[in-house]
Amino acid sequence: MDATVAVSAVRNVGPQTVALELESPAEFDAEPGQFVKLSATVEDEEYARFYTLSSPGVEDTFEVTVGVDPDEAGPFSQFLLDLEPGDSLDISGPFGRSFYENESRVVVLAGGPGVGPAVGIAEAAVADGNEVAIVYETDAPAHEDRLDALRDAGASVVVSDGPIDDAVADAVTGADGEQVFVYGFAAFVEDATAALDVAGVDPDDAKVENFG
Repeated sequence: MDATVAVSAVRNVGPQTVALELESPAEFDAEPGQFVKLSATVEDEEYARFYTLSSPGVEDTFEVTVGVDPDEAGPFSQFLLDLEPGDSLDISGPFGRSFYENESRVVVLAGGPGVGPAVGIAEAAVADGNEVAIVYETDAPAHEDRLDALRDAGASVVVSDGPIDDAVADAVTGADGEQVFVYGFAAFVEDATAALDVAGVDPDDAKVENFG
């Protein structure tokens, strides 16, 4: 689906990180963990980037989380950070096969911006009455309020700025119906899949989204 959508809200959710709430187009259907392409013209140049949904649903609006390294921010990243309600964006999608499908237990390993799909999937799973564990590697946490709410709802949430091997081993149980998700940049994906291997979980069984 290709559409132009309005920005309905912009929230600061962490250091150099905003959550963009966008109006869902008619007939837009996406699952937590899928991603969309955002496009816009900035300074007479066409830009497009892919962002994974960070909302548990898309009925009226959907959310993506945008984190920007200030040392690497380009014109499009700054454009997204500066958006205000009422502005518009072009979107395409959804895309991706690594999404939540009502598994009875979800374990989400998230590095950096992977926290977006982590909270979206976790909130959907909690709403469905399923078990949730999150292992989030970062030195600058985002979505802390939602992570706290997930803890209060019974989810296991570990935030670490160092190696995650022990946390991964504790999070995975091998129970029937358990599904592991991995979201993050290439270096984190490599570390996370190695930790799964050490914990006795076949990384090929995980649903993985590598952000590059």
